Amino acid sequence: MNRVAVLSAGSWGTTFAAVLADAGNDVILHGRRQELVGSINARRENPRYLPGITLPASLRATTDAAEALQSADLLMLSIPAQSLRESLAAWAAHIGERTVVVSLMKGIETDTGLRMSEVIAEVTGLPPERIAVLSGPNLAREIAARQPAASVIACRDEVTAKALQHACRTPYFRPYTNADVVGCELGGAVKNVIALAVGLASGMGLGDNAAALLMTRGLAETARLGTALGADPLTFSGLAGVGDLAATCASPLSRNRTFGERLGQGMTVAEATAATSQTAEGVTSSRSILDLARQHGVEMPITEVVVSVIDGTATAAEAARALMNRSP
Repeated sequence: MNRVAVLSAGSWGTTFAAVLADAGNDVILHGRRQELVGSINARRENPRYLPGITLPASLRATTDAAEALQSADLLMLSIPAQSLRESLAAWAAHIGERTVVVSLMKGIETDTGLRMSEVIAEVTGLPPERIAVLSGPNLAREIAARQPAASVIACRDEVTAKALQHACRTPYFRPYTNADVVGCELGGAVKNVIALAVGLASGMGLGDNAAALLMTRGLAETARLGTALGADPLTFSGLAGVGDLAATCASPLSRNRTFGERLGQGMTVAEATAATSQTAEGVTSSRSILDLARQHGVEMPITEVVVSVIDGTATAAEAARALMNRSP
């Protein structure tokens, strides 16, 4: 049995803490709000993020990050990507000498252009064999309801990846392993931007042809960037690529698609943000992804028009025209 700390108690963090508890681990979940932690411990429910979902009886919650990290074999990080550096710096002193750190996040850090595993390595100084990422079609509420799902655990060290695979396997959650950390992280980050574009199209009243166009060409530009950064192109044809993209672009549970729909319906970014209870990572990561692409000479036209809409330099209609008027 592993002792696992999960930081923190948003929808995906709580969901994956439940998966780990169902898999037989000793899991403690960190949350910042005492009332939320109290509800998890007393009522077995996270009423803010997963109302109506009953959590495992063995799952415990705390507001004390140091308590959560004490003697932890595994640390699962599930916080907004742009908060990782600051939060991890505060927690790093409590990470054990053998603790393996796993990123559940799907974003690119603004200003630096670093992937989440790179931020973890930079802040903690941990070697590659103690850093892993989990990515794939991870719609939290479906998994929290114990509906069948699968994901990819990526780590440069096969032994670590296999151990993590064993630690989170349940009858409803099937993890696969991969050594391609770069590809898995980029697939998870860029698909959020493509989902914003699909949402924009839907909000404007465009149909399934437009959605299919954006998804397939979005996958192509994701793979171009990934290849430029040393990823295995085959990664993007699997769960961490097309699988995650399909779920995020098609599901009404997707925060990024929903955010894009609101923009397509005429809301401003501020209004869409106010209407969204959780972080839509594509909004904050889109500029970083575009900057990363430009640094490596990679064309990402869908990402470019999404950035222009978020920045307010183009309307949704202007963005659609810009894409369709590109030279074939």
